[in-house]
Amino acid sequence: MVGHSISVERVIAAERERVWQVITDLDYSPEVIRSIQSVERVAGEGWAVGVRWRETRRLWGRSETEEMWVDAVEAPVSTTVGSHSRGTDYTTVFALEEVEGGTLLRIDFGAETPNPGPAQRVGWLVFGKAGMRATEKALEDDLEDIARVAEEAAE
Repeated sequence: MVGHSISVERVIAAERERVWQVITDLDYSPEVIRSIQSVERVAGEGWAVGVRWRETRRLWGRSETEEMWVDAVEAPVSTTVGSHSRGTDYTTVFALEEVEGGTLLRIDFGAETPNPGPAQRVGWLVFGKAGMRATEKALEDDLEDIARVAEEAAE
């Protein structure tokens, strides 16, 4: 098995329930996250386990569409989003903790390839660290966007 994981976090000057609303409003996400170009619901309503969608993001100069789903929900404490692409399973966990001054939002991202072929092994070896650094920057941008929207509503 080949895999990588990263975590980013930020204190957002807004109540946890407001931050939760921002991160779980799937239909509004293209207006919140600068890299999301569109969202197309595939199954389910609101934000619940089993909700599925196709998300198109522009990252690193190109657009990619991936199908994603809600794997777990413990409102307003945490939620997990899953996806699968090209033999790799992706998991993103959003955890919200009340802290002095607002809400600590932590995003834990993981990518695992259970049965990598030779090309995937070489790809992870050669490009894995650079790819994860780029992913970390993208997640930090997402945190910035979420904070901006949540804090505007808190003012």
